[in-house]
Amino acid sequence: MTTYERGEKPAAGKFIRFDHIRFWVGNAKQAAYWYCSNFGFTPYAYKGLETGSRKVAAHAVKQDKIIFVFESALLPGNHELGEHIVTHGDGVRDVAFEVDNIEYIVDYARKHGAKIVAEITEESDEHGSVKTASLQTYGDTIHTLIERKNYKGLFLPGFKAHQMPTLFFETLPDVGLNFIDHCVGNQPILEMEPVVQWYEKMLQFHRFWSVDDSVIHTEYSALNSIVMTNYEETVKMPINEPAVGRKAVSQIQEYVDYYGGSGVQHIALNTKDIIKAITALRARGLEFLSIPDNYYDSLRKRLATSKIKVTEDMDKLQKLHILVDFDDNGYLLQIFTKPCQDRPTLFLEIIQRHNHQGFGAGNFKALFESIENEQNDRGNLFYTDVEKGGKRLNVYGR
Repeated sequence: MTTYERGEKPAAGKFIRFDHIRFWVGNAKQAAYWYCSNFGFTPYAYKGLETGSRKVAAHAVKQDKIIFVFESALLPGNHELGEHIVTHGDGVRDVAFEVDNIEYIVDYARKHGAKIVAEITEESDEHGSVKTASLQTYGDTIHTLIERKNYKGLFLPGFKAHQMPTLFFETLPDVGLNFIDHCVGNQPILEMEPVVQWYEKMLQFHRFWSVDDSVIHTEYSALNSIVMTNYEETVKMPINEPAVGRKAVSQIQEYVDYYGGSGVQHIALNTKDIIKAITALRARGLEFLSIPDNYYDSLRKRLATSKIKVTEDMDKLQKLHILVDFDDNGYLLQIFTKPCQDRPTLFLEIIQRHNHQGFGAGNFKALFESIENEQNDRGNLFYTDVEKGGKRLNVYGR
């Protein structure tokens, strides 16, 4: 593992935080409901026919500082959104950042070769004005930059308060997720470094943390990962790729195959109390990856000689299948859901940090083995010996 020093501060412009994550899905209303009932979000804001939006319906849901927006086409012939769903399935289209001095950030990115998907526009309503622009990043994913310092409204112009009934959600146990910790992008093999350089050149992000397949591997699969972040280190974007030369389909390659290229693999949501959160999420019916008991036997032995003490009840962590990673300064607790749609693509991570800014490298072997068990159940773990047109096919025939 490698950690990096912060680079030179940009002359102007600032990335403040993750603003929201926008999904393109087949049915936005149903997706929003699923995240409310399963993850503890509440209906927040809505844009659709009733608010004057004639092309798309968007349902925003919120939990503390986390906002997810689910968007679907309203009319036939929306080829951009429709083809995105045909290719990728339900997935993340837009990782939006709140920024200050959007003009500087967009101008800098343009001068260094970034593709500007949407130029700076300003929208207003009775609550003020918001400036936005969008940049193309990896695959079909974009970053919308949002400058909202002159806006006092609920979410964004064009949205109204959501009218979805909440009585049922209020009967479910409170979850307590607080903010987006990081957002992970998967790349095809050997494409991680060009994406990392894009964030360096276009957004003036710097390398925060990295790990390679010498650390993150099992008998069958491995990955390389570099975490990119802004100068203030408030936005963290890990970039992953599968390692070369393994004999099975890694979880990264499986994602790339089923998503149809690069995209957001998972979103990590930070909580102050992971035991409470996971207890509530399991009660709501959410499914998580299973971790074998021998992981906790080994963990207890390693913690017995470490400088740090985990204050949470280890028996509860084991019962809930929560992973622990630590160093001499602190520790983190994390757990991963099963995929949130039929394709084995997007999933969510729940994380709690105790003076530890890593990404769970010490847990990757256990996590990979758990994912490989799931892959094996799907018939997607091993390559076959079938050859077609000079290319080796994997078990899902591609």
